[in-house]
Amino acid sequence: MSADPGACPGPVDLPHPAARRAAMTAPAAAPSPPPRAGRSAPAQAGLFLIAAAVLVASVAASVRIGTTDVGWTDLARVLGTHLSLGAEPLPPLVDSLIWDLRLPRVLMAALVGASLAVCGTVLQAVTRNALADPYLLGVSSGASTGAVTVVVLGVGAGTLGVTGGALTGALLSFGLLLMLLRRTGLDSVRIVLTGVVVGQLFTALTSLTLMASADADTTRAITHWLLGSMAPARWDAVAVCAIVTPVGLAVAWLCSNALDGLAFGADTAASLGIGVRRTRLLLLVVTAVLTSVAVATVGAIGFVGLIVPHGVRFLIGPLHRVLLPYAALAGAVFLVWTDALARIAFAPQEVPVGVITALLGVPLFLLVLRKRGEL
Repeated sequence: MSADPGACPGPVDLPHPAARRAAMTAPAAAPSPPPRAGRSAPAQAGLFLIAAAVLVASVAASVRIGTTDVGWTDLARVLGTHLSLGAEPLPPLVDSLIWDLRLPRVLMAALVGASLAVCGTVLQAVTRNALADPYLLGVSSGASTGAVTVVVLGVGAGTLGVTGGALTGALLSFGLLLMLLRRTGLDSVRIVLTGVVVGQLFTALTSLTLMASADADTTRAITHWLLGSMAPARWDAVAVCAIVTPVGLAVAWLCSNALDGLAFGADTAASLGIGVRRTRLLLLVVTAVLTSVAVATVGAIGFVGLIVPHGVRFLIGPLHRVLLPYAALAGAVFLVWTDALARIAFAPQEVPVGVITALLGVPLFLLVLRKRGEL
């Protein structure tokens, strides 16, 4: 194997059996329990199918939850109508409630939850930082600046304009990050420090832009968006996420063995034949794109990308080939139920889902740290 094979065209083969075992058992970002052994391939496949079934059941159950309850029969009839299965149509109001509001919202929660959980898992390995999350690169702050600028200046129209502004701001912040890292290198410490600097810069720009707007209604709307909400989710946004998310997850999974090596340190990864710089750059781009699309659509939702990887790693083990799919499923299920709780906790008033994830995330994260013996 050459010393620089490039950036994860597929799972990286570790050359020596002992080295392969060392890298595969390496903890991501912090000491982890040893990988769970003894499960055969059929058992692993069965367990994954059960987890996927839990996600499907969670999506279906969450669609029914809200200020107006929806029956299983109504849900089946709506799906049958819109999928041309010959079901009897429901009244337009009920049909619109389920098909135009509830279903895209719940599917968006699943896609965003999966994206954020996988991004957190990848960044914790790339940076070897247990506190790394999808917003480490400053992308969230850039998206916030773009969205706030669009609203304050009145550019664009409605949700589409806010989404476009947020995506533009996210890409600009990531471009600035890459420019700065080009001069300093892509080692884990510089990635973390540069990401913090870029995030603080765009946070300051967001504050200045908000101060320029004296409109209380505009400020309230912006604040609601900054806290994260699934309410704006519509089918066009779901379609974009449904394309971007699986592609990003597939690229990350193809780099599973490289992530195992990077979690053990750059020198160790390089000695195993992994192109460290190219792999890190590829994974940074993947996580930035996934985070940008998620934040541009629903705002910044914290703690999903921080607590889910730690919890799944504690239960499954640190091998990224197994960890990444389970993290995606766990993140999807977590955000689906969190969004359902946000809809009903203070009904009829809806709470931004980012508030609920923070309230749940803090005690869950402390529990994970305690179980890992770090608290």
